[in-house]
Amino acid sequence: MDGIIPLYKERGMTSHDCVNHVRKIIHMKKVGHSGTLDPNVDGVLPICVGSATKVVDYLMTHKKVYRGSVTLGFATETEDLDGAEIKRVTMAKPVADAQIDAVMAGMVGELDQVPPMYSAVKVNGRKLYDYARAGEPVKRPVRTITILDFKRTSDSQFDAKAGTQRFDFEVACTKGTYVRTLAVQIGTDLGLPAVMSSLTRVESGGFKIDETISLDTLREQIANGTADFLYPIDRVLTQYPTIEISDEIWSVVQHGVWLLPDEVDTDAPIISLKYQGQIKCLYQRVENRYKPLKMFSIK
Repeated sequence: MDGIIPLYKERGMTSHDCVNHVRKIIHMKKVGHSGTLDPNVDGVLPICVGSATKVVDYLMTHKKVYRGSVTLGFATETEDLDGAEIKRVTMAKPVADAQIDAVMAGMVGELDQVPPMYSAVKVNGRKLYDYARAGEPVKRPVRTITILDFKRTSDSQFDAKAGTQRFDFEVACTKGTYVRTLAVQIGTDLGLPAVMSSLTRVESGGFKIDETISLDTLREQIANGTADFLYPIDRVLTQYPTIEISDEIWSVVQHGVWLLPDEVDTDAPIISLKYQGQIKCLYQRVENRYKPLKMFSIK
């Protein structure tokens, strides 16, 4: 079995838990995911099986889209509702939605982001959450991320009794973005503590949430001998021109032989080579020749 399963990850499970479940369901060891989701986040988690594990890096290049909510008025150590509260400011009145919109719009583009202490980012071989749990200080790396779109998707709800304000949002971003840190940044720019109060990933690796399959449905399909859940690697490589190759060219491609532009009839920088209906590899142009970039299958 080779292909991509757009899995719906439920809340309360780690991404590694999902991989382990899929391994047991399909009886395969060669299984991997493309982009960790925190246990309290649900949504799209593309799972690669068999030779498709070789396209994980290409899945990661696709944008990710999340929908969630931000609550203003308090902050936690984990930047979401899982952690202990570390700060609270009782809001006497709500922040205008127009002011929130202006802050979010100002975050679109390239941003330098410091990952949260409660994250799996490694520093000196240890994960940040290990430092956090041990109460040890550590200098966190600064990452450059790109926010493609960031918008409020609901009217704010002000809770006068609790002194908090909540609103929904949608964000499209590149890999490595910590959305809970974006929620905290909104609060910082507004002069208030803030927390990400819910999050769902609705798109990842080119797959949308309405295309996903649950673990239970996956079990049912495997038991029934169907494979409607499996997508070919072609789905991930749509950004590259696809060239159908002949038996003769395939016979040399199998051995990693470089190709001339007139053999593939293109001058694109990167191309995917398809043989008998399947994408077998990516080739990259280097000066006046194409050389193998990534081999997915030689059979």
